[in-house]
Amino acid sequence: MTIFDHQRLAPDVFKLDVERMRAGWYSDQYFANIIGMLTDLAHQGYRFGGTSPYLDDLDIDLQSVDIGNLVVEMQWFTRRKPFSVVAGVDKALAMLETCTGYLEDGVFHSTWDRLQVEAVQDGTIVHYGGDPRQVEPVIKVRGRYRDFALVETPTLGALTRGTRVATNVYNVLVAAHGKSVLFFPARFDAHEVQAADGYAYNIAVQRFNHDFAQQTGSFISTDAQGDWWGGFGGGTIAHAAIAAFLGDTAETMMAFAATRPVDVSRIALVDFLNDCVGTTLDVMDKMFARYKVLMDAGCEAEAQKFKLFGVRPDTGGTMRDVSVPPIGAKKVDMGVNPRLCFFLRSAIDSAWQRWNLEGDWLQRGQEWCRDVKIVVTGGFSPAKIRRFEELNVPVDIYGVGSSLFSNSDADGTNNDFTADIVRVQIEGRWYNMAKVGRQPCGNPMLERIQ
Repeated sequence: MTIFDHQRLAPDVFKLDVERMRAGWYSDQYFANIIGMLTDLAHQGYRFGGTSPYLDDLDIDLQSVDIGNLVVEMQWFTRRKPFSVVAGVDKALAMLETCTGYLEDGVFHSTWDRLQVEAVQDGTIVHYGGDPRQVEPVIKVRGRYRDFALVETPTLGALTRGTRVATNVYNVLVAAHGKSVLFFPARFDAHEVQAADGYAYNIAVQRFNHDFAQQTGSFISTDAQGDWWGGFGGGTIAHAAIAAFLGDTAETMMAFAATRPVDVSRIALVDFLNDCVGTTLDVMDKMFARYKVLMDAGCEAEAQKFKLFGVRPDTGGTMRDVSVPPIGAKKVDMGVNPRLCFFLRSAIDSAWQRWNLEGDWLQRGQEWCRDVKIVVTGGFSPAKIRRFEELNVPVDIYGVGSSLFSNSDADGTNNDFTADIVRVQIEGRWYNMAKVGRQPCGNPMLERIQ
């Protein structure tokens, strides 16, 4: 699966549409045209009839070269500076393994066993300094070009998306200094990509823990996101649930707590009325009251259902929560901002003072409050998280969504992959054959697949 356990995912994990992939359904059409041309030339017995600016000066009989069956070396690489956390390699290898070959009279003939393949493990870090002649390939293949040309498009797509998500998640974890990052982007893209995205997220978490000696957990929102690695989705309540309870967040949480298994974290979404502090105190008052009654009655197991794990402000970027006094006439402190979180932490920690507690319940009430975490969502990117961390904002968990899909040159998140033929084999010898500005490159992390 990853560089950390040295196990690779089997092709059937990915549920590939193999039949249509072999037929070119997912490939740029020009690859089908190239394969058709090379196949026809091979059947005709064509031999090279042109000139080569790379090889004409060498002692090679170019007119004997069987272009239709030419064996080449291709390398797959990305150019995101300064580094990328690689994901999608195992999926790309699955495409190569199941789709390398050729169709003849409607029958597919696999030639996978004729390829020489090297690849890094998912979770590997590759570096790039800006020179496209100095890249670190993540896959290298040697074989007859027309046998695997058709999977260039889908393999590049698998690597591009997986590596983009993994690298973006890794950067968020670094910005958050190891605090948990909830993976919340499912609603921002088609459902078909959830398994691949959740896998890339988990790869990034493992890479971060490895690099920084941390034990940050992986927290996903859908079961599909854990499909490839055994994770399961978690979550709390949505704004729609509060609306279904007529805008009463506390009543929503009481019903949620009473009916959900105790291992489901009770996290209250507190911005429905744009009063995060007021709503938080209302939720805490009611949940603690039920908790105390059950504990006093000796019903400890039932009481745990009313242990509030956290509160989640999700204020929209055009709103200023009523808990945050305005500064002058300017529109500042909109959305989920540092001042709101500081006010919220203060209110949470002192909520016990409202409950007229006596005896040992004074300490137990304070502990119940201190255990309540702040989970923030709404427009969080690495830059925003870094600002929060620099200000020591009392946030325990960050929920991050659409920014994890960013793929822009403007913010340095472009993780597009390229595949280049860089060598050709003639009469048993290898010769460089890369376009100007590229060249064959190595990577010590490449491992022989076959």
